Amino acid sequence: MTVKDACEEFLLYIKSVRGMSLNTVSSYKNDLIMFISMKHIGSKRDIKTVTTEDLRLCIGQLSLQKKEASTINRFIACVRSLFSYCRKFSYLETNPAAELKTIKMPKRLPNFLTGNEVDKLCREPEENPLLWEKRDRALFELMYSSGCRLSEVAGLKLSDFSNGFSSAVVTGKGSKDRIVYLEADSKKAVEDYLAERNSRFPERKVTNPKDFLFVNQKGSPLSARGISFILSKYSGPEGTNHHVNPHALRHTFATAMISGGADVRLVQEMLGHSSISTTQRYTHVSTEQMIAMYNKAHPHGGNN
Repeated sequence: MTVKDACEEFLLYIKSVRGMSLNTVSSYKNDLIMFISMKHIGSKRDIKTVTTEDLRLCIGQLSLQKKEASTINRFIACVRSLFSYCRKFSYLETNPAAELKTIKMPKRLPNFLTGNEVDKLCREPEENPLLWEKRDRALFELMYSSGCRLSEVAGLKLSDFSNGFSSAVVTGKGSKDRIVYLEADSKKAVEDYLAERNSRFPERKVTNPKDFLFVNQKGSPLSARGISFILSKYSGPEGTNHHVNPHALRHTFATAMISGGADVRLVQEMLGHSSISTTQRYTHVSTEQMIAMYNKAHPHGGNN
């Protein structure tokens, strides 16, 4: 069997038998095209003749092309799957990809806003009402106050709240529920928004607990894409001109909590992280902040 035939059969398998999504299949296909295009591999080579050293050479070539670590690791995962498939169906006696190891990913600190930047963003709907002033202020305040993911904010319903909008139960990744909290400014912003929402849609007053919290200007539930659009509108050229993505507000919440002395395990619970190592990234951010503050404030800091 040639490399090309093996790749085509493998793609058909993951699509029709494994039932993988079109996006996933397309991603695998792109990586396999990259694999076949390697000069020492080629489409007509017998799959049985490909060795572990050949595969390592492929990885080396991608590194020389300065491909990102994530791209190379995705390629490695794809090649592993291809050769596992060929071994499973006895096209190979051994699996040359079994010994391939992924490369180390560079550590990237999360993007976050300073206190002044997040305050400016939250005030922007009042100072520059581009869309729906009270809804957008409530949206930004809630995202910053709760640390919710974008999908969690879009899925919030009135029935999820308790204690007069002081807290809410959200369903996160893996269908796990957790409690998030709203501080005073966020709670007031939500209450002001709901009062105005009632006046905008008198025929649809907020009485049904199953109603979604955030709606668009037609009264329909606001989608995650809609929330992203609102945020980009206010942080774009017409607004603060400092682009902010939805996840940055979640990062800002976590950074503020860690910097304020909150226990990392408490922050892990509030963010809904399954692994504490994910939350510990924010302790590094906090350290970076302290170093920057030290260098700025110390008399000899500028000479470092």
